[in-house]
This record gives sequence, C-alpha cells and structure tokens, in this order.
Amino acid sequence: MITDPIADMFTVIRNSVRANKKIVTIPASNVKKSITKLLFENGYISKYAFVDDGLQGEIKIILKYDGKESAIRDIQRISKPSRRVYAPVTEIPKVLNGMGTCIVSTSHGIMTDFQCRKAGVGGELIGKVW
Repeated sequence: MITDPIADMFTVIRNSVRANKKIVTIPASNVKKSITKLLFENGYISKYAFVDDGLQGEIKIILKYDGKESAIRDIQRISKPSRRVYAPVTEIPKVLNGMGTCIVSTSHGIMTDFQCRKAGVGGELIGKVW
C-alpha cells in the first residue's frame, strides 16, 4: 500500500478550513516543515510550531481567517507517488494568474513558483494553494 503524507497534510488542512477550525495538528517530516514554512511566509497561515515529542514529532498550524473567510481557499496536490509531475522553470504554472502559489521541490529545496522563476530552476510540482 502506497501512502502519500503530503496529500494527507493537504487534506487535513483543506478539511479544517472547510470546517472553520482554528488549529491543525499533523505528523512532522522535513518536507512538511518546509511546506509549512512556505505557507507561513506567503500569508496562508497565522502561526506554526514544531513540537518534538521524542519520536516523529508533530506540526501545529494556526489557520488564518479574515473574519469568516479563510486565507486558504483551496489546496491541491499536483505530483503524486503514482504520477510524478516535473517542469522546467519556463513551464511552472501560475496559479490563478499569480494570485495563488505553486509549491515546487527543486535541487535548492522547496520553493514557491515565484522563487523558482527568480532563481531560474525547475523541479517537481508538489501542489498549489490559493
């Protein structure tokens, strides 16, 4: 059985936003920590904390709301374990004409589509947020 922890992370966040929850807790990994940091830097979440419990640890995310509207409208996985999606820098998609963010795993680490274009690197398209 193949599991996709990044897709699970996106699903937990998406379901929590739709249920108007304030705090989300997910199991930690280095990739999830990088994605969480990008979501914070781009204004999609209010705060986050990495909790080390001696084993795997977990990530606590405080979702960002403007009144009743969430900063995250939707979050989707692009590349999956069964079908990897790679793109050179010239073919990295713009999400909602630049209003959203595409998360890309590159040789320089996990970056946004804007950072990839600025650095001139492509990579695996992890997901998109808007």
